[in-house]
Parts: sequence; C-alpha cells; structure tokens
Amino acid sequence: MSDSLPETMPETMTVIEITEPGGPDVLMPATRDVPLPGHGEILVKVAAAGINRPDVMQRQGSYPVPPGASDLPGLEISGVVVALGAGVDQWQIGDQVCALTPGGGYAEYCVTFAAHALPVPAGISLIEAGAMPETFFTVWTNVFERGRLQAGERLLVHGGSSGIGTTAIQIADALGARVFATAGTREKCVACENLGAERAINYREKDFVAVIRDLTDGEGVDVILDMVGGEYFQRNLAALGPEGRLVQIAFLGGSKADVDLMAIMRNRLTVTGSTLRPQSVEAKAQIADGLRRSVWPLVEAGRVKPVIHATFPLAEASRAHHMMEDGSHIGKIVLEV
Repeated sequence: MSDSLPETMPETMTVIEITEPGGPDVLMPATRDVPLPGHGEILVKVAAAGINRPDVMQRQGSYPVPPGASDLPGLEISGVVVALGAGVDQWQIGDQVCALTPGGGYAEYCVTFAAHALPVPAGISLIEAGAMPETFFTVWTNVFERGRLQAGERLLVHGGSSGIGTTAIQIADALGARVFATAGTREKCVACENLGAERAINYREKDFVAVIRDLTDGEGVDVILDMVGGEYFQRNLAALGPEGRLVQIAFLGGSKADVDLMAIMRNRLTVTGSTLRPQSVEAKAQIADGLRRSVWPLVEAGRVKPVIHATFPLAEASRAHHMMEDGSHIGKIVLEV
C-alpha cells in the first residue's frame, strides 16, 4: 500500500457526508484525510461525480454500504490520477480517467480500483465523463450481457429519459437494435426519440403493452430493461415476444408482483436482473473491458454521448439530490468538484 502522498498534495479534503438517514438536507460538507491507494488501486483528484439513484437510497438509509467501502456517497467519478497503489501498471500519474467506485465519489479525492477505470474518451470533457461509469457499466452488463440484445432485435427501455435510459437508447441504437422507450411527459418522450428511440410512449396516457404490440405487428419486443417492477412485471411479460428477456435493475414501483407463470412458459421467456455495487472486483473489471472494446469507440465516434441535465458545485450536493427526487430531469445530474 502507498504509505504517503506526493508532497504537492494536501493531507485533507472536502467531502460530502450523510449526517444521518433522511432527505437531501442531511448531505453536508465535511473535512477528511485524503485516502491512500492500496494494492491495485489508484487515487483520483476528482473533477466530477455523477449522481445516481443508489446514492439517494444510501442517503435514505435503504442501501447499505458494502464491507470495506467508503461510507461517503458517489459511485462514479472523473478526474486525474495523482497516486498509484502497488501493482498498478496500466495507469500513470497525470492520466485522465473516469471510473466506477465502491463509494466515496462525493469528495475532492477518491480511491478506486485501477481495473474499474477507463480513459476519458476523445471529444468528451471531464465533466461529461463523470456522468458515464455507473450508467454505462449498468447498461452494458444488463442489456448486452445478461439481456443478450443483438442487432436487429427490439428493446424496450422503461424510464427512457433517466441517465440509464438515455444511455441504453443510444448504445442500443448505435449497435443496430430497434429501440422503444417509456417516459412520463411529452418533453421526455421527444428527448428519447431524439436520442434514437423509434417511439417513446407516454405511460401516463397510453398502455405501453398495447402500443408495443401494435408497433411490432403483435410480435412484442426481445428485451425489456425495467427499473419499475411492481405491477409492471406482468405487463412486461405481455410485451415480450417468444424467447424474450426481461432484465430488472430496480423496483421503484415495488419489489413484489403477482405473476402468471404461464406467460413465461408459453413464450419461453427469461427473467433476470442484477445490482452492480455488490459484484466482485473481477466482474466489474470484465464489464470495463467490454465497454472499452465495444462502446468507447462509439463514444469517440460521436454516436453515443452522456446526456447531462444540470451540474452543481460539490458543496451543493443537497440541491442536486432535491432535483433528482423531483424527477423532472432528463439525463444525468453531476457534481463539479
């Protein structure tokens, strides 16, 4: 483990702590020691930290921190490598990276695993890069690895205007899939279609199952990426075609559902899902490798780009969380450090 920091670096840093479980106002600036990178880790001077739904859940007290992880919120960052732990040879001090973190992103400095970092793509700013890792890792592993989406297949993305949704629409469209989405306002539906969705359905006005069946001549879609759960579960099964795959990544509408198993058996459906944070270091490194090979070239070609709704200074993390909970945003909310 590194036992000291470069002489030019401060010993302390500003961070955002969760003072107690609760609403956005429990997020408060504090001072802590700058962490030291251990074996296989890098220390990053943070330029930007993306805000994600798990941060909100952790703040509310419903998303426990994994053993050994920082208690600070923040699962994705961008910035400059300023120190290397033992055994790190793929990065050098001064490299610009964006990275998935086990926690601790709401801070001026953050330690993460070297294997979970990716180079900032050409043409992407450090602020934009801070909005990428958590959503890109989630979309790649769930839609393309677990969901096995292929070119020419049909994908339905619920919450199409979210950070996850805007990312999934763009990558799937760039890789040759037909994409449909749901969103809750006309403005959000237009945004989804501008990003590559063939049709965005306002779920407040239309039954997405009926619309999907109509748009696909009754065949249904091949993959659904869902973060709603609850009463959407059975409806999702009805919107899938034969051999369809439902991938569950959250359950904003509840984690329990009544299920007619005949719908799964009749169409030979697959129901799967995952959470990202508890996965092993090795599993996340494999996801990073997949992104580097298959998605980073699309980003550098300008075919996929993070959608940023708003940025806030680090000290105003509580305001950023208020916006996240308000739900009016399209794309990502980012803290500038």
